[in-house]
Amino acid sequence: MKDKKEYFRVLTIAGSDNSGGAGIQADLKTFSALECYGMSVITALTAQNTQGVRSIQEVKPEFVEEQFNVILEDIGVDAIKIGMLFNIPIIKVIAKCLYKVNGCPVVLDPVMFAKSGDRLLQEEAVKAIQKELFPLATVVTPNIPEAQAFLGYSIKNSESMQQAAIDLCDSGPAAVVIKGGGLSNDFSDDCLFVKGGELLWLKQERISTNNIHGTGCTFSSAIAAYLARSYKLEDAVREAKLYLTQSLKAGADKKLGKGQGPVLHFFNTWEK
Repeated sequence: MKDKKEYFRVLTIAGSDNSGGAGIQADLKTFSALECYGMSVITALTAQNTQGVRSIQEVKPEFVEEQFNVILEDIGVDAIKIGMLFNIPIIKVIAKCLYKVNGCPVVLDPVMFAKSGDRLLQEEAVKAIQKELFPLATVVTPNIPEAQAFLGYSIKNSESMQQAAIDLCDSGPAAVVIKGGGLSNDFSDDCLFVKGGELLWLKQERISTNNIHGTGCTFSSAIAAYLARSYKLEDAVREAKLYLTQSLKAGADKKLGKGQGPVLHFFNTWEK
């Protein structure tokens, strides 16, 4: 247990979303909402809004590593969330960094596309994530298109979702959560497989809203926050699913921008 004077420290390694709905910004909001101290290593800058991504400016791998090192030298980390990495050089430098924090929980959200459909990971980098980072991850959280890109086969129902989670675990992570929001119009069920354990389904009826920008970032960041607070993996995933569901419900009718709006991360305080 931590001393009351100590923070739960969570580091996000991801791209910046200047509109505030996803990426680094959503991660830091999630950490704060779940009583953790958030820090960041920025891998890419994006010019985007609720309608889409206009352009991407990658950060030099050497500077990505420098950001990581200064955090580790001074503050330290209790959990790490990884999001947008964009290219192979950045993937390789992140793998190098993770070897410096052996034993720290790592949540890998293998971001490939924005909700608008814009590509956030170069196509040739897909296999590099699987090779370099999967073996270092505590849990990987792909959505269905991302899981299909790694596996090379279609996921069309709950049975193939389950098999995909098992197959992805063969690449090295301790656990995989496949997010099933793209599988059904009525449900948003996720499938968790822990290596050496059992399959666990996280059931949820689909929430009717256009405000879904940043849901993947928020979910993975919430898992990292709960792991930093020493929750067991299965409990961390359950609580993260609950937090995301509450954030979606609270922000379902909010108005922001002309496209897909964000979830409401601070529903506990803003809605009172």
